[in-house]
Amino acid sequence: MTPVTSSLRKIVHRTRGKAHGPITRLMSPSDLGEALKPFVFLDIFDLADSSKAAFGLHPHSGIATVTVFTDGDASFDDGEGHRGIIGYGGVEWMRAGSGVWHGQELGAGTTPGIKGFQLWLSLDPDLELSTPDSQYIEAHQTPEAGPAHLIVGQYASEQSPVRAPAGINYLLVRLRAGETWHYKTPVGHSVGWLAIAEGEVTLDATAAAGEMVVLDRNDGEIDVRASGFGDAVFVLGTAKPHLHPLHLGSHSVHTSPTALQQGETRIAALRVKLIERERTRAATNNGSVPVMR
Repeated sequence: MTPVTSSLRKIVHRTRGKAHGPITRLMSPSDLGEALKPFVFLDIFDLADSSKAAFGLHPHSGIATVTVFTDGDASFDDGEGHRGIIGYGGVEWMRAGSGVWHGQELGAGTTPGIKGFQLWLSLDPDLELSTPDSQYIEAHQTPEAGPAHLIVGQYASEQSPVRAPAGINYLLVRLRAGETWHYKTPVGHSVGWLAIAEGEVTLDATAAAGEMVVLDRNDGEIDVRASGFGDAVFVLGTAKPHLHPLHLGSHSVHTSPTALQQGETRIAALRVKLIERERTRAATNNGSVPVMR
């Protein structure tokens, strides 16, 4: 995508992704993720049963996952005695780093259903094999900048509590019908995109619920107007470009074949530990640990 010089950023690409039941994949590392890295994967989901927020045990390495909810809520259990509810404005952060198995840390909340986004971020070489790190942050702990909850990064004198790498902003925004929001892009954040969960928004063109739009490559400012008859809810990501190649595994994204092999080797070793833990749990009825790291 060719850099464009402009005071206001424009839409240069749009997609509705590919639906698989209640989950739609808007971006993956093998398509738009290559152009938008460090943002490499994005799912939008609409689950009729909030207990399905637990996606089943699965591994990751080399990435961080960011899960936000646009409607409804889910409970969390970090396995260390911390429990609570994540709803609109809260976030589950998981830096997989050297490798984790997870998927049981979220469960049924107070609402029947739940909607939201799961995002993957690619990590630089100094973090892609780092010790895994997770956070479960409730909405009241997330700073607000006007109509936006600052999920990741630093914006408008606010700093997200998420322990994410510098140079990445990710915001969850709700605009009332007819309301306009002006986002002053941080210097160097030439990567930019929006994905709409509810309603309709207009930048230089209009996009509706279920769409993801890619913005031109510069750090110009972004004007978004809720142009439908109801509220608009969307996520916005901007970042400095990730300057490393992507090497892909089935659940992993790394910057080199060597790092990918190390991550996948660690995942395989954790799987052996996971099987043994499950045998012990079944024998002793001691419960389960939501994350194996």
